[in-house]
Amino acid sequence: MANPSTPSSTFDSLMAASPDDDSSDDDNSTACVLCFNASDPSGATGIAADLLAVACVGAHAMPITTGLYIRDTTQIHDYIALDAEAVESQARAVLEDAKMQTIKLGFLGSPEIVSVVAEITADYEDVPVIAYMPSLSWWTDSAIDIYLDAFTELLLPQITVLVGNHSTLWRWLLPDWSSERSPTARDLARAAGAFGVAYTLVTGIPLADQHIDNVLVSPDAVLGGEKFERFEATFIGAGETLSAALAALLANGDDLVAATQEALVFLDRSLDAGFRPGMGHVIPDRMFWAQPDIEEIALTEEETLLAQTMDMHTSDTKH
Repeated sequence: MANPSTPSSTFDSLMAASPDDDSSDDDNSTACVLCFNASDPSGATGIAADLLAVACVGAHAMPITTGLYIRDTTQIHDYIALDAEAVESQARAVLEDAKMQTIKLGFLGSPEIVSVVAEITADYEDVPVIAYMPSLSWWTDSAIDIYLDAFTELLLPQITVLVGNHSTLWRWLLPDWSSERSPTARDLARAAGAFGVAYTLVTGIPLADQHIDNVLVSPDAVLGGEKFERFEATFIGAGETLSAALAALLANGDDLVAATQEALVFLDRSLDAGFRPGMGHVIPDRMFWAQPDIEEIALTEEETLLAQTMDMHTSDTKH
């Protein structure tokens, strides 16, 4: 188990990396992120979110499907976990073929798959692991307990950066918290650090002024973060967007603090451009940067109208 007060070489490299570093092969190929996650037919979370977010910040996602959500934009109706051997076969195939710069973990679906993923990450101990823990409130209490116990014992010691909402991490890491005050990001980082996690990105920390805080922290210090104004809408897929973007930025060679800052800005802009494709919650628009600018459209229309007017006047003067 890693000692969080004395980070390993993997952790050191994350903090010392420069945005100009080339973490890919000598041929300057696109950095690769191995993504373990579930398939989500709504496109809000899971593999769909990973693929879009990773691509949008300039890396290539290699998706390993761990199971199938039966869900829409309102709720999760059911979940079907894949066989652990099938998950391992997917991952081993691409790992033997391509070099991964980072590994991103989403919902793995079963203790058996957690065990398989732990074996894989252990085999590639020099590759940073970014893990996002989603809310599991839709699942049964017994299934949640078994899954989290396996994740805590087998995977937490191998995780480089743990990402999660404040309330989710609180229920998981500090279930016996008895203080009248809510645990701070440092409290959660210390709890994660007891299992070997060096860095924790705590999101959605409520503030008194209609803002929320997002903090990157180690057990010893606050390293960075960003405060955002609270959105009125209810989103799904925000955590997946943030963690996937962070994994991709780290894969591209950004240092951890810079990558966190950029990933948070990417998330904020994705939420600001969010849309509601169905009757349920709002989905972050990870492709916000590809949408046409309203001011540019207005200018183009004005120029078109001006050109038409000038053409009409020219025609009137022809002999």
